[in-house]
Amino acid sequence: MNADDMTTLWAEQQVTNLLPDDVAVPVYGTREWLLLPAGDARKAAALITAAEMWRRYGDEQALLDWFREAHRARPAIADRRTRAELDAAAKPHPPHQLRATPGWPPIAVPGQPGRYLVAQETAA
Repeated sequence: MNADDMTTLWAEQQVTNLLPDDVAVPVYGTREWLLLPAGDARKAAALITAAEMWRRYGDEQALLDWFREAHRARPAIADRRTRAELDAAAKPHPPHQLRATPGWPPIAVPGQPGRYLVAQETAA
């Protein structure tokens, strides 16, 4: 038996000792819980139950968000790109060929300091 099992058993024993089985326990922090008198055993049982739920499952909103994401509709496999399409997209493309445009300033050639491409003016 590990520490988690022992903690679960302790929490269950505390709630069982506080209340008979047929007594309904309001959820911790709800209006019903707040309206209980300070010494009411149901208030303590709700507190222990909430603490145990937090220990086991953590943040409830984060858990609900995870479930929503896990059940979100995914695109069909048939709508995805094929392996051949992915392989074709991954192939390297030839380098871009620099071309100077007539009427624009010269282009500095990367990796070749001092070298510029100048557009050839064509006579029309």
